[in-house]
Amino acid sequence: MRGQDHPGLKRFRLPLAGALLGGMLVFVCGAIYAQNAPQIVPRVTGAAAPMGDVRTPPLARPIVDDKRLMRNYPEQPPIIPHSIENYQLTLKTNRCLDCHRRQYTEGSGAPMISVTHFMDRDGQVLADVTPRRYFCTACHVQQTDARPLVPNAFKDMLLVGSENK
Repeated sequence: MRGQDHPGLKRFRLPLAGALLGGMLVFVCGAIYAQNAPQIVPRVTGAAAPMGDVRTPPLARPIVDDKRLMRNYPEQPPIIPHSIENYQLTLKTNRCLDCHRRQYTEGSGAPMISVTHFMDRDGQVLADVTPRRYFCTACHVQQTDARPLVPNAFKDMLLVGSENK
């Protein structure tokens, strides 16, 4: 009995061989992929060498024509069409609301903030701006003359449909 195979041991040989072959297959496929891996995308910003010195680019100039632009897609937050330099946005002060809060829009001529900014996460309408919509620049950005960092061939849906006609 000592030199004979144990019947329970045969059950483990096939799964063990399968696991070894699977591991080798993963290794070989990984080596093939490494040879044909896509090249690293060129840097958009920053130094070519890690921790290298980079001159700070000049800040983009704000566009202050107060012209409201069309949005690119339905739920896009509007772009801020005026300078917001030195605007204070803290827990106690939000200078944007000095003009855009409902009760001040008549005197300022600014558009009122969306009614969605008054709803809490449960859909209840509040008397004032909900805390989760209080920091305007989390979603809204100032319009500037900055050049795009990467090429952009975006076309509005309406323009794409009209090309085929």
